[in-house]
Parts: sequence; structure tokens; C-alpha cells
Amino acid sequence: MNWGAIFDWDGVIIDSSEQHRMCWERIAAEDGRTLPEGYFKKVFGMKNERLIPEILDWEHEPEAVRRMADRKEALYREIVRENGIEPLPGVREWLESLKGAGVPCVIGSSTCRENIECVIDVIGLRDFFQDIVSGDDATHGKPHPEIFLVAAVRLGLPPERTVVFEDALVGIEAAQRGGMKVIAVASTNPPEQLQHADRVVRRLDELTVNELARWFWD
Repeated sequence: MNWGAIFDWDGVIIDSSEQHRMCWERIAAEDGRTLPEGYFKKVFGMKNERLIPEILDWEHEPEAVRRMADRKEALYREIVRENGIEPLPGVREWLESLKGAGVPCVIGSSTCRENIECVIDVIGLRDFFQDIVSGDDATHGKPHPEIFLVAAVRLGLPPERTVVFEDALVGIEAAQRGGMKVIAVASTNPPEQLQHADRVVRRLDELTVNELARWFWD
């Protein structure tokens, strides 16, 4: 196959907003802390190292922030194992179509590797991906294209022979800065905010392999 697929994780493969909300509520209950009103809309998708001191105003010393961030991510994995989680509608069907056509797939996400490794086994999708590029593999976060460029290397393809699946505006920008095609999934943002992507879908199984393959015909 002369092209490959790179998938962001949260908002594309899964929606873990409820699990992350439960994490912060558990930590608040454990430590007797208060969650600011409307906090979750502000913090979702933000790195723990920023949101703990800046939004929650819970800790400010770097070591204390790191310990709380680690605790939060460990709680996330506990909650996923306790309650389970499902892939977003259409994800499994689309991955099966790509696998059947021999299109190689890699995860390219700023999510930490431990979380991806935990969830990918819970939802049973590991066999669809030949590699995982996580936030642990990159120095720069999105909208810098580093994560996607590393993912293209793992696919053994130049960036212009890859298509990225993204829900976040910074992720779409990162893919475009990397010289890649990008399909926006309207799970986090409304479709009208995503029109600068090459294609916008509400769920991945709206797509066909042939539709994407045409982008890479020489």
C-alpha cells in the first residue's frame, strides 16, 4: 500500500471525557479540595502540568504538581479497568475496512503511552495498529507536527503519503503543517469549525477506502 493512516486517540478512537471528569472528582473527594464551577470545559484536553496550578489552583510546586498529575492518570486507568470504555461509533468498522485493504495504521497522540496501552486492550483494537506514537515520544506538543512526523516514520512513508484523523483544531493544524492530508472528526467541535480540513465526518465509517486512496493516485 502506498499510503498510510495516522489516528489521534481521544475524540477520534474513544471519548474519555466522562472518565477524566470522574478522575478529578475522585481526587477532589480524596484530598478535600474544591472544583471550580465550569472547570471541566476549561481543563479537558489541557496538560495536567498546566491545569493543576492554573485552572484548579491546587498545587504550584513542580514536584507536587507532578505527583498529582501521576495520581490522576493512574486513577484514569483504574476507572477504565473498572467500568470499561467503548470505541466511538463507526471506529471498529472503519479500522476493519483499512485492515482489509492493507492500509497500515499508527496511533499518533499526545496522550501518555500508559493510558493508550491500557485502553487499547480494554476495547480490543490493538491488532489494527502497527505502532503507537504517544506524548512520551515527542518533545513538542500540537500544533507542532512532531508527533505526526514521527508516526509517518513508523509507517515507513513520507508525510505527504499519509492521512491524519483528528478532532482537535490544534491537531488539524499540526497535520497540515506536517504536509499531510487530514480528516476532521466532528466529535469535539461542530463541523462548521472544521472546514479547513480535507474532509469532515461525524463518524469514521462514513468514509470509504477508495475515496481516500484517490488522494494518493500518482
